Amino acid sequence: MPRILIVAPSWIGDTLLAQPLLRRLHDKPGRVAIDALAPPWCGPLLERMPEIDEVIASPFTHGELKLRARWKLGRELAKRNYDQAVVLPNSFKSALIPFFADIPLRAGYAGEFRYGLLNLVHKLDRARLPLMAERYAQLAEKPGAELPRPLPAVRLQVDPVNTARTTARLDLDRSRPIAVFCPGAEYGPAKRWPARHFAALARELAGRGYAIWLIGSGKDAEIGEDIRAQSGAVCENLCGQTDLAAAVDLISCAKLVVSNDSGLMHVAAALGKPLIALYGSSSPAHTPPLSLSSQPGLARIANIDMECSPCFARACPLGHFKCMNDLAPARVLAEIDALHEPAGAGD
Repeated sequence: MPRILIVAPSWIGDTLLAQPLLRRLHDKPGRVAIDALAPPWCGPLLERMPEIDEVIASPFTHGELKLRARWKLGRELAKRNYDQAVVLPNSFKSALIPFFADIPLRAGYAGEFRYGLLNLVHKLDRARLPLMAERYAQLAEKPGAELPRPLPAVRLQVDPVNTARTTARLDLDRSRPIAVFCPGAEYGPAKRWPARHFAALARELAGRGYAIWLIGSGKDAEIGEDIRAQSGAVCENLCGQTDLAAAVDLISCAKLVVSNDSGLMHVAAALGKPLIALYGSSSPAHTPPLSLSSQPGLARIANIDMECSPCFARACPLGHFKCMNDLAPARVLAEIDALHEPAGAGD
């Protein structure tokens, strides 16, 4: 059976955008085994992808070369006799391990000084492949070949037993429809909708009978508490109380998700949840939720078309942050109504 090693991205969102590539590789004629070399924080997502056989934790943090350690890991992986590697990050470092592992075919984009490390080299045509998910999926094809469209629909697997354990541990009530808010964005504040807007939306949805859960990392705990306080305590602030695996479980309970452009937004899309995706400094033309095209009507974009956006900056370079400040809660509420998802409807 052919064996493929995927060198996975370091961002949660990018890991989910790589799933169409995994599905294309998995569905090629003949059974294949696909393993993923990934940072530990992305492991819970890859473990929930049916295309992945095994996740191998990468011990390297961002920016570390550690050439000898990469050589040692490569020699360990050589024992697995992989037939092909697909390297998703564009860095020089990310292409070293498949090279050290003597994997015969090593595919990826030219990136930074990677000729020789890769021998199935793709050249990125940004105009032809505007979406990050398309750029990853292209690596399942021969260099220069046309990318088959549409991209395959993908999903994360969820174990109801784990979900029940997570909600019980946090003493969460699921008797009402649940709206999940994801107020964080690891990349920077320019991608974050203001706390006061989340709070105003929470009050409106609570009035419609929703329970509102705020989900994010420990870094989001402060903004989560700010939203909870400004909403009049109608929210349950769970930021920092879950790891990524538990966050996936909680999002799977949602009737509605409102999220900044973040990894958790892509989790919600992969779970097939009704989703309002909020965009400020980033662009839905580059990293939209995959459900926007694969499940029409299940996701909607809320953003403001401004001359200065998308700027892709971590913080507003002009200081006014109008792309998010002027994205009013009433506008987002209108997008929710456009989803045609009644609050009492079943999963």
